[in-house]
Amino acid sequence: MNNRGEYIEFDGRPAVRFERTYPYPVERLWRAITEADELARWFPSHVVIDVRPGGTVEFSGDPNAAPATGTVLVVEAPHRLVYTWGGDELHFELTSTPDGTTLVFVDILEERDTAARTATGWTVCLTAFDSALAGEPVDGPHSAGAMRRGRLVYEAYLAAGMPSGAAVPED
Repeated sequence: MNNRGEYIEFDGRPAVRFERTYPYPVERLWRAITEADELARWFPSHVVIDVRPGGTVEFSGDPNAAPATGTVLVVEAPHRLVYTWGGDELHFELTSTPDGTTLVFVDILEERDTAARTATGWTVCLTAFDSALAGEPVDGPHSAGAMRRGRLVYEAYLAAGMPSGAAVPED
């Protein structure tokens, strides 16, 4: 499985995109991206989502971000969810396949120079997502081990030429 994201332009806006296929039904992944207990295992903040168009998304507990709220923009259960987080938009698309489900996750960025930092964070989080789906222990995206791995991932994104320049949280 390719764990790396890619920098793209999404409707003319900077974004990072990830695509992964899992051997689980779409409903399993839908729960993982919408239910607070599931999100707590892999998402960088504690998240509570009112999963309906116009619903509120509450973010808290991220050591690198202040508590915030977002808005649900699109819900097409169990295949598509879009909501805001700060100036970013998070797009989750789930497609059933003969062998499971493909997740396409796109973070449309408020600022282009956050691409390498943001892709690093999501790479670490999606690694935890993979483990959570598999029923494996998850130490969370803010653990010391995850932060060390994140440094290596960030260097790889920089070496690949992903836009950068935004401040990076310290270990």
